[in-house]
Amino acid sequence: MRADAERNRAKVIEAAMTAFAKDGLSVPVAEIGRRAGVGTGTVSRHFPTKESLYEAIVLARVEEIVGEAERLLAVAPPGEAFFRFFAYMVGQAAANRGLAEALSGGGFDVEAAGGRTGRALEGIEQRLLVDAQAAGTVRADATRDDVKALLGACVAAPDRARMIEIVTTGLRP
Repeated sequence: MRADAERNRAKVIEAAMTAFAKDGLSVPVAEIGRRAGVGTGTVSRHFPTKESLYEAIVLARVEEIVGEAERLLAVAPPGEAFFRFFAYMVGQAAANRGLAEALSGGGFDVEAAGGRTGRALEGIEQRLLVDAQAAGTVRADATRDDVKALLGACVAAPDRARMIEIVTTGLRP
């Protein structure tokens, strides 16, 4: 790729990251191009669809998220790792509207995109849950779908810290 094309691609990704975080996944490609200072054609040459642009961003985010989960698994007991990761994910989703929409199934398959990196979010989340359940720190009947729904409730709550406290209390046996 030519140097100017690489710079334009980086500008598009940066503008898209900001736009998706602030305004969600519905931001038009033309608006992303405008914010990047390039035309819609330039955006389309690098990313043929809005989904491919969002995927490039999500892949980087999934790498970070999985890395944080792996770090927590390495340094904390299973229950603590699970609850700290839950709070981390609430914070990530609350700070990034596009990520929140994607995590709640809003038009983008985060798990499929993450699987293409070889670092599947679904697998690490399931491991955190199962390890915490095996350690007796998370109720045995909680499923990953339950945890995802509770995460969404925490993100939507006006007082997230209070909601995280309520949810984590409810997830304990």
